[in-house]
Amino acid sequence: MGLNDPQWGNKNSGGPPDLEELLRKLNEKVAAMMGGKGGKGGEGKPGGGGAIKGFGGGIGLISAVAALIWVGSGFYIVDASQRGVVLRFGKLVEMTQPGPRWHLPFPVETVEIVNLSQVRTVEVGYRDNVKNKMLKESLMLTEDENIIDIQFAVQYFLSDPSEYLFNNRMPDENVRQAAETAIREVVGKSKMDFVLYEGREQVAASATKLIQDILNRYKSGILISKLTMQNAQPPEQVQAAFDDAVKAGQDRERQKNEGQAYANDVVPRARGTAARLIQESEGYKQSVIANAEGDASRFKQILVEYEKAPAVTRERMYLDMMQQVMGNISKVMVDQKNGNSLLYLPLDKLVESTRATGGVATEVLPAPATTQSSDNTAAQRARDSLLSRDREAR
Repeated sequence: MGLNDPQWGNKNSGGPPDLEELLRKLNEKVAAMMGGKGGKGGEGKPGGGGAIKGFGGGIGLISAVAALIWVGSGFYIVDASQRGVVLRFGKLVEMTQPGPRWHLPFPVETVEIVNLSQVRTVEVGYRDNVKNKMLKESLMLTEDENIIDIQFAVQYFLSDPSEYLFNNRMPDENVRQAAETAIREVVGKSKMDFVLYEGREQVAASATKLIQDILNRYKSGILISKLTMQNAQPPEQVQAAFDDAVKAGQDRERQKNEGQAYANDVVPRARGTAARLIQESEGYKQSVIANAEGDASRFKQILVEYEKAPAVTRERMYLDMMQQVMGNISKVMVDQKNGNSLLYLPLDKLVESTRATGGVATEVLPAPATTQSSDNTAAQRARDSLLSRDREAR
């Protein structure tokens, strides 16, 4: 009964409402909702057990609803990229596959949903940004005793949810420590220039394999996906000196390349020239040998003919020699014993025209004032004198 009931003042004008009446009416309402007859059994008996019975029925209804809610709290859904890990009082019971599932509700069993396809990342040597360096992690010593500053990120995903949850207390921190350990080992076995330049990919691959081996020994249930080198450089304190050393090394390589290019240009040409000279000398050798063999063969043939007719052979040899000698000189011999006055033409022009035509000159000397017979006589005398001198010389 509410406080605003108009009968409030008529029944109890000076005291609080009757609690038994309130309980009875509440019991009747609950019984009416449940379809029972509990309200009639309690009439005229203010101190009877009907009120208590109705109150017990309400508690049962509330308990049933609470039990349904408790049982329904055990339903859960596992996505395709996830796995469910069911724990009974904190102990692993089973791993559930994707789909709708049910487990004993809390506090008997609990479930951990683990995402297997999520790519997780840990950063070594920096946090969030490469400018936010962690020098304690990034400074490393190389094989040639140089210090370098390396920042890199490791990406991984889960391969076994149970191992990930129960075998390691802080699995993400384990990945960071394993990555730092692996990269220090790889860098410590490599030269500085190899790590900074041509060997960065190889260093990353070796470190990835070593990290995976360490995590497998820990049974962490983690699979390394990729190691990305964000930055690798000398420490800032020696950056200027290192740049100078790099430039000097580049100049050295450039000069070596220029020298090699010059050698590649000069050496083949020198070899070609040497080969050409060798071929020419070989050809000259063959030519000299052939000429000598030809001269020897010709001499033998001439000797045979000389033995047959010595005089004729000597005369023939003399005429051939004189023809060869006189054909290569530029002098003109003129006999002037008789004192005949001749009209001289330009002898040099006459000789050049004779050589150009390959035979006798086309121009003819004009006839002198004397007779033709005297010219023939003078030419015959010159020829006889040359022959007599040659015989006397022999």
